[in-house]
Formats: sequence, C-alpha cells, structure tokens
Amino acid sequence: MHELSLCEGVLQILEEQSGIQGFVRVNRVCLEIGALAGVEPEAMRFHFDAVTRGTLAEGAILEIVVVPAQAWCLPCGEKVSIRQYFDACPQCGSHQLQVIRGEELRVQQLEVE
Repeated sequence: MHELSLCEGVLQILEEQSGIQGFVRVNRVCLEIGALAGVEPEAMRFHFDAVTRGTLAEGAILEIVVVPAQAWCLPCGEKVSIRQYFDACPQCGSHQLQVIRGEELRVQQLEVE
C-alpha cells in the first residue's frame, strides 16, 4: 500500500516542477523503478490514476521502466546481476555483494505542455 504515498510524492514533484518550469499539463510520466525497490508496478499504475484525478497530471500516461539489479562482489571484484538481496555471486559464490543498481525510484522523463 506504500505505492499510494509514492504516487503522492511523484505528484508533488510534478507540481513543484510545474511552478519552476511553467508547464500546465503533464501528458506522460516515465518512472524508473529498481527491481529491488519493493515497488509493485501495477499498484503504482492504479494509485497514479487515483492520485492524479483533478490535477495537472489527470489522464497522463504512466510508463514504468524496471531497472535490473546489479551488485559489486567484494572478493572477486565483478559486477554481477542479482535477482534479490542476499543472492550469491554467480562468479565466485560469495555473499559479500554491494548493490550498485536496482534500488532507485526516480522520475526519468516527462512530457508536458
């Protein structure tokens, strides 16, 4: 259910940027969501439609780009793909991985008028 508050945060960003950049309508929002961010894309779509009713983003298309997770393995020094936290390194089997990609949630692109 935290997707509702995330959508409210996205709307707040849109409203702030509208004041700064002078646009009056948002037609499309592209979000990057990391595979490890703990965000359900379908729940985001549902809540985005509800949260944006009656706002400058009402009817806007929400595009979601899922960013795959990557980690850096401390023992072997390789960048590796992972599916979830605490995965083992596919190269050496170590669990000493530092996530370097896949936790983000950011507005990547806007289409506005």
